[in-house]
Amino acid sequence: MRDMLLQCAGASAIIVAVIHGILGETAVFARATISPERLRILLRLVWQAGTVAWIGCGGLLIAAPSMGSEPARHWTVATAVVVFGFAAGANALATRARHVGWVMLAGVVVLAAAGY
Repeated sequence: MRDMLLQCAGASAIIVAVIHGILGETAVFARATISPERLRILLRLVWQAGTVAWIGCGGLLIAAPSMGSEPARHWTVATAVVVFGFAAGANALATRARHVGWVMLAGVVVLAAAGY
């Protein structure tokens, strides 16, 4: 059961990351007027760096049950809980909890912690 919870957390993390990346490109940066152009490119790349990092964490959560090492599993889960927990808290704080993103990120934290 713990393994399935971790794999669900990983799949959820990847889904949240993909949504984050798509909405960033289609809703945020498509409408934003940011100049100079170099700054706009930098902000887009930093935004997508978060997306890539979350996908990587999701992949590690999916792989954690097959690592064959209990310490590796614990460190992977602990790192993912901190990363997604910080993202959920920052999102809730910045949007005054009016954005659904923090709920989705918190869901990843709950699933990962339950599979610890």
